[in-house]
Amino acid sequence: MQGANEMTAPGFKIAVLAGDGIGPEVMEPCISILESAVASAGGPKLRFEQISAGAEHYKRAGVSISEDAFASAQDADAILLGAMGLPEIRYPDGTEIAPQLELRETLGLYAGVRPIRTIPGLAPVLSDERARALDIALIRESTEGLFAARGRTVVESNDRAARDTMVITRAVCEKLFDFALDLGEKRRAAGRSGVVTCVDKANVLGALAFFRRIFNERASARPRVITNHAYVDAVGLNLVKQPWIYDVLVTENMFGDILSDVGAALMGGMGFAPSADIGDDHAVFQPCHGSAPDIARQGKANPTAMFLSGAMMLEWLGERCDNATCAKAGALVRHAVDLAFASGELRPFEIGGAAGTRDIADAVADALRESPHIAASA
Repeated sequence: MQGANEMTAPGFKIAVLAGDGIGPEVMEPCISILESAVASAGGPKLRFEQISAGAEHYKRAGVSISEDAFASAQDADAILLGAMGLPEIRYPDGTEIAPQLELRETLGLYAGVRPIRTIPGLAPVLSDERARALDIALIRESTEGLFAARGRTVVESNDRAARDTMVITRAVCEKLFDFALDLGEKRRAAGRSGVVTCVDKANVLGALAFFRRIFNERASARPRVITNHAYVDAVGLNLVKQPWIYDVLVTENMFGDILSDVGAALMGGMGFAPSADIGDDHAVFQPCHGSAPDIARQGKANPTAMFLSGAMMLEWLGERCDNATCAKAGALVRHAVDLAFASGELRPFEIGGAAGTRDIADAVADALRESPHIAASA
């Protein structure tokens, strides 16, 4: 990962892994939107490097991502990923091709940030008026937990049972909780509650009782941050009943995987749900949705989550590298998305409308042209 003072050329190198299915379809307009936003904000230049990876690459080359391609992605300032995997192309053990998981594990991307933020102009999924303005940060540990068993499943010789083992380590938990507590403090400074809720099943599983204990240890050193606990089943219930009671949620890998999809439903669907996987030195930004081969090459994919993931990337680069214009560009993209949907007339196929990929991209691009002026006068 190049630092702000170590770049060999002006700007930031972005590794682009468009991937499979609708991945390339949402990536192409995203790059255009990001370039426009950065130009409007006054720089820096983004240098995009296309890298082949995913299920189709595995079918051709026998690996999901080559060693050289992985090294190039690792050398980038940030990684922007579209979608990976196809149901008909699988590893010998039956699991899908998922280089995004390999990136998380190898690069130590322990903090999976899954915003649950509703967009103005979209009809709320819940009838309560408070559901129109959700803004929750779900932090999913992304390198261990139950996912640590990936590729390590133990199947008994008589084929009568299979076992996957959950792994919770102190080293990862401490960094994860510090990340969540930092975020809670920032959100409180920005006017939100900033309450950080540790989500677990500590009443049943010893590994998750350990998870909770480490959370309490890290929280005790941060008395300015308000914290509490909740069992994952209770959080699942509340996300579909009263999600506005939460601000920051931090949880184990599998729990976070499931709860983030519930959060995506609250936003209108997976096409509105962005994400980031962040470590100490690297980060990957991608929409939460999959490759959706059933609608690939039909122009129906909703690129909004891809745009918002790109916005997260720009803001992360801005904060990490102390680059105010990059942070501003990220805010402009998010504002443009809100502005494009604000009238309620832009409705993707995903939610029963007729707006396709190009329609949404054009609307956001048009809104982006207005955004700098609006942001300057706000």
